Amino acid sequence: MAREITPEEKQLAAAMVTKARAAMDAVKDYDQERVDRLCRALGWATANEKTFVRIAQMGVDESGVGDRAGRGAKRFKIHGILRDTLRQKSIGVIETDEAKGLVKYAKPAGVIASLIPMTNPELTPPGTGIYAMKCKDAVIFCPHPRSKKTTFEMVEVMRKTLKKLGAPEDLFQCVEKPSIPLTQELMATCDLTMATGGQPMVRAAYSSGKPAFGVGAGNSTIVVDDTADVPDAARNTRISKTSDFGSGCSADGNMLVDAKLYDAMIAQLQTEGGYLCNDEEKAKLERVLWDAEGHRTLETVAVAAQRIAEVAGFTIPDDRKFLIVRQQEIGKQHRFSSEKLCVVLAVYRYQTWEQALQMVQAIYEVGGKGHSCGIYSFNDDHIDALARVAPVSRMMVRQPQSKANAGAFNNGMPMTSSLGCGIWGGNITNENIHLKHYMNVTWVSRPIPEDRPSEAELFGEFYQTEAL
Repeated sequence: MAREITPEEKQLAAAMVTKARAAMDAVKDYDQERVDRLCRALGWATANEKTFVRIAQMGVDESGVGDRAGRGAKRFKIHGILRDTLRQKSIGVIETDEAKGLVKYAKPAGVIASLIPMTNPELTPPGTGIYAMKCKDAVIFCPHPRSKKTTFEMVEVMRKTLKKLGAPEDLFQCVEKPSIPLTQELMATCDLTMATGGQPMVRAAYSSGKPAFGVGAGNSTIVVDDTADVPDAARNTRISKTSDFGSGCSADGNMLVDAKLYDAMIAQLQTEGGYLCNDEEKAKLERVLWDAEGHRTLETVAVAAQRIAEVAGFTIPDDRKFLIVRQQEIGKQHRFSSEKLCVVLAVYRYQTWEQALQMVQAIYEVGGKGHSCGIYSFNDDHIDALARVAPVSRMMVRQPQSKANAGAFNNGMPMTSSLGCGIWGGNITNENIHLKHYMNVTWVSRPIPEDRPSEAELFGEFYQTEAL
């Protein structure tokens, strides 16, 4: 049974919110130029290679999750968030529609409680912080206990940057001793919660009594049709599957391959560094990846392929980067059709395009509904057909999902570290969480020439007929 919040924690939450509101009041008259300058400074302070790599590796060391050598590459996301931020307005008039007589004015959202996952303690704070600074919001960061020191360290970098430029450092605060009761108190006291993390905390955010943007679980699935470029699909899959040892919810988990390309794809995935498990090794994997109740075992989340094999009781060559299992069955009782959160890829064969579409829908009934899917195809009819039936919020065409879903420099998705999964995933939005979600907007409406269609135009063939 969860413990009650202590008086000290309740007092701390109140004090942090009070300081946050005072900091917001101090910047309420900052103009767009000054705010943009602060955003640039925060971007440089957190995304310069020396600082980001140091803190990213600190995060892996502290949490025991992720790829220490590769984690630092995530800093490109801050570059993208800053790019998107600087290209938009956030103060005063941000949009005018003369035809409709509408003018929109941006206002701060308020004090934000930001839940930080243990997989991104170095990335989520600056990403959230830049968007919040742009809107003159304040943020109280609530770390995951397994990465609290890393989160605190990154927030300290952000606070020092503000102080150096004469802005109130309390626009950003970080909880040093996180607990569930304290986080719940902050969610209930702040104006908005950004809930990037596990499903229990997302559900808690939605029940806090205050607005919240949450994220859903992933089970990213890709379809490879008979027009695909096999080497390109295999290379992108390896990139997506191995990024930070598959810790991200966007990492490719299931690959559905046209029967005509199946053998070639299996071979190409091995060329890219995959290890094809035999039936015995697959059975051993299943026993260690999930417990008796079907929950993922933390020991095998986001670790190297060699470590997973070792835990499972077999060995693989040192040059292998991910594990491949042949899979055909789909359902909650078939574990490999669910989210894997590691460098394990399930590969399926399909005979007809109609079967592929049915398999995609079946996989999302197991898990990951609302998140994302992808396709390797040059057949626009297939791309269109998948987009029409896949219950996902985003679909990447010929792109590595873990690098593309949350925005990339070669696609138009808004840059973020938080992916809304819509009503499918229990979220209020399908969108990538970005600048618009950090502001209030006042719509000013002026009168326009009347726009009232006639009844005949509105009711069409049913006008003046007997009621149905």
